[in-house]
Parts: sequence; C-alpha cells; structure tokens
Amino acid sequence: MRQYGGEKTGTTRFYFFAVNYSILEVRTIYYYIAIIAIITGVIGVFAGYFVRKKMAEAKIKSAEEAAIKIFEEAKRNAEARKKEAILEAKDEAFRLRTETERENRERRNELQRLERRIMQKEEMLDKKTENIEHKEENLQKAENELVSQKKNVAEVLQKQMTELEKISNLSFEQAKDILLARVEDEIKHETAMLIKDYENKAKEEGEKKARDIISSAIQRCAADHVAETTVSVVTLPNDEMKGRIIGREGRNIRTLETLTGIDLIIDDTPEAVILSGFDPIRREIARVALEKLILDGRIHPARIEEMVEKAQKEVEQKIREEGEQATFETAVNGLHPEIIRLLGRLKYRTSYGQNVLKHSIEVSHLAKIMAAEIGADIAIAKRAGLLHDIGKAIDHEVEGPHVTIGADIAKKYRESQDIIHAIAAHHGDEPFQTVEAVLVSAADAISAARPGARRETLENYIKRLEKLEEIANNFEGVEKSFAIQAGREIRIIVKPEKIDDANSARMAREIVKRIEENLEYPGQIKVVVIRETRAVDYAK
Repeated sequence: MRQYGGEKTGTTRFYFFAVNYSILEVRTIYYYIAIIAIITGVIGVFAGYFVRKKMAEAKIKSAEEAAIKIFEEAKRNAEARKKEAILEAKDEAFRLRTETERENRERRNELQRLERRIMQKEEMLDKKTENIEHKEENLQKAENELVSQKKNVAEVLQKQMTELEKISNLSFEQAKDILLARVEDEIKHETAMLIKDYENKAKEEGEKKARDIISSAIQRCAADHVAETTVSVVTLPNDEMKGRIIGREGRNIRTLETLTGIDLIIDDTPEAVILSGFDPIRREIARVALEKLILDGRIHPARIEEMVEKAQKEVEQKIREEGEQATFETAVNGLHPEIIRLLGRLKYRTSYGQNVLKHSIEVSHLAKIMAAEIGADIAIAKRAGLLHDIGKAIDHEVEGPHVTIGADIAKKYRESQDIIHAIAAHHGDEPFQTVEAVLVSAADAISAARPGARRETLENYIKRLEKLEEIANNFEGVEKSFAIQAGREIRIIVKPEKIDDANSARMAREIVKRIEENLEYPGQIKVVVIRETRAVDYAK
C-alpha cells in the first residue's frame, strides 16, 4: 500500500512537473511569438515606410514628368497661337493696305472729277465774262444814246415851257402850284367820299354781323323764364299744425324766428305757413327746417334748434352742389372751392325776379357762342360770363357795388387779369380793354333784357326807356338821345355850336342827378354825352 501510495505520489509529482514544464514552455512560446510579432511589426513599419517613400518618389517623378509634358504642350500651343496671331496680323495689315489703296484710288478719281468740273466751270465763266463785257459795251452805247436823247428832250421841253409861259403869262412854279392845289382838292374830296362810303358800308356790315351773332347766340341758348319772390310757402298737413308751430305762449315760433332770422306769417290761409325775409338763404334754411319739423311731428325749442342746424348743413351742401353743377354745365374748370360755393349762393339770389345763378350760366353760354363766332378766346369769355355777377353772392354783407366786390373776389382767388377786367367792366365802369370783356357785357345785357327774363312787363320797360330819353331831351342843346343796353346806358348827342367840351361834362353830371331823382331802375345807368363837329358838302 505504501509502495502503491509512493508510486502514486511520484506519478503525481511527475504530472505536476510535466504540467509546470508545459506551462513554462507555453509561456516561452508566447514570449517568442510576441518578440517575433514585435520584430515583424517593426519590419513592417520600416517596410511600409520604404514602400510609401518609393511610391511617393514614384508619384513625384510621374508628376514631374506630367508637368514637363504640360509645359512642353503649353509651349507648343503658345508657338502655334503665336504663329496664328502673326498670320492674322499679316492678314489684317494686308486688308488695311488694300482698303487704303482702294480709298486712295477713289479719292484720286473724285479729285479728277472735281478738277474736270472746275475746268468746265472756268470755261463757262470765261464765256459769261465775254458775254457780260459785250453787253456792257452795248449798254454803254445805249446809255450814250439816251443821254443825247435826254439832252434833246430837255431842249424841246425848255422851248415848250418858254412858249407856254409866254402864252399863259405864268411862270413854271406858279402853274405848278395851281395844278397841285387843284389836284389836292380833288384828292381830298374823293378821299372824304371814299371814307364816308367805307364807313357806311362798315357800319351796315358790322350791324348786320352783330345782329346775326346776337340772334344766333340767343337762339342757341334757351333758358327758363324765372320769377322769384321774397316769400316762401310751406304746406301743412292740416290747420292743427299751426298751433303746434306757434307753441305754448308762442315759444316755438319765436325760437324758429330767432334761429333763422325769418318772419313766420301764420294767418287764415288754409294749410299753409308763409316765410318772409330778404335773405334767400336764411329763408331756405327756415323752409327746410320747418318741413323737417312738420314731418317729424316733435316741435319744441330743443328740436327746433337741432333741425335748424341740420337744415343749415343741408343747405350748405346744396349750395356747393349747385355751384359744382354750374361749373359742369358751363365746362369751366379750375375754380377755387370758395368761388364755387359763392356761385352756389347765387341760386338763392334774384335780380328783378331773375335767378342770378341761371342768369350767370346763360351769360356764360352767350359769351362763349359769340366768342366762337368772332374768333375770340372762348375759355376766357365763358369763365368771365359765369363769374361776372359773383359779387352779388355777398353784396348784402360787403359794402360797395357788386361789380367792385366781384372783381375783388376774383383778385383774392387769383383769377387772371382778363377775367378780373371783364368782371369790373361788364357794366361800363371801366373802359373795355379786351374783346372778351365786351362780349360779357353784351351777353349780360341780352340775358337781362330778353322777354320774360325779369319780372317787369314790356309796357313798364318801354315806359322806363322813354322816360330816360325824355329826361335827356329836356336839356337845352341836346339834339338826340338813345337808350341802349336794355336801359343801362343812354347816349346823348349835343349840338356842338351850343355845348362846348366843359359844358358836356357838366350836362352829363346834371342828367345823372335828374335820373337818380326821377327814375327807379336796376343796377346803374351810364350817361354818355357826345359832342362832334361834322363837315358836310354837296356835289352839284
């Protein structure tokens, strides 16, 4: 057992020894393997380095070879382009030389042509010079002959004059003076006859032309016959409304009259209230406000004040619309907004029953038509015709005649000088300086004087004109008088042997005073005293 056990122990030891030896051997193998791996790695690194180096050198060498090839290729291309450029330059030089030679040939040919023409002209000039010299010789001969003939004629005339002086017992100067005096008298007489004849023809043709133009203008401008009053009538739904308008103790009617400045007349007229006042705009405001109150049904002072304020705005808007409509009807553009508003106010302004806005539109149309007929400025004529009575829009607020007020308004809003002058001269207050001003004045007279334009019967109109002429004819020294321009002007012809220039001015002033004392008339009347001297003779 021990032996067996001893053998077992030895075997075990051998086994462990073998195992340890194997482990040692394995470790040694690993060690060598590691060393070999390291050496292999080092060799690989060096080998890779040398390989990369060789490859880099090869790439560098190939790059150098490529660069050399590129350089050589570029050099060959440059040489080729150089040769091409030289060839092109030679071609261009050849072309230029060819063109230059061609131009030189053409210029030489042109110079030769010019030389030939100059030579021809010189030959022609030589021929003309010869002809002129020949003609001069002939003229000199003719002149010498004329001189000799003049001498002969002068001698003959002298002999005749001497014989005539002996026969007439008059010298040459005396006979000349007598003949000239007779010729001068005959020429003066014939000139006076011609002047008179031309004046008569001009007057006849002028009057005929003026009548044609005026009649054509009147026919082409159809206007309404309008008659306005100073009262307005408001219709009521029933008579009970009158009491509501008056209010308790009359407070409603007093409020309305105070706010509008218009008198309300409530009488026995059935279902109507009369508004009376000289300011047409205030009267219109009162009418609109009263109609609104009647329609609303609530009538008390606070409501009246509210309605009057609304009516004022409404009337103001209507005024602007009327002004714009007037400018549209007459095709007058570029007016200042304030002038348009003043035109709208003329809608509620009347002159002897004639609506001033419609009258202004009518004057604009008439002036335009007449301007077109005679070739005057149509734009100025129609613009001045529309604005000629603009002063009447505020003549109850500003002192002075409406002509002066209108001219001031036109100046204020920078109208042209022609428009201002036409406004200022349309009643003859200034001497006319333009044709358009004359046309506006004529159109104003036509519009105001046509039948039905103003609330004045034909009988009263004729009586006023006759009375005007009668006043002028009652003065001593007056030969004739004529009322013209619808009674706005009277022209008085006086006897020159009885009335001198100083007395003419005095007579005009006295006639003006007599007219102001004895006549009622619209606007103003211009008095013109004419004193002239006439020379009359008759051929027998």
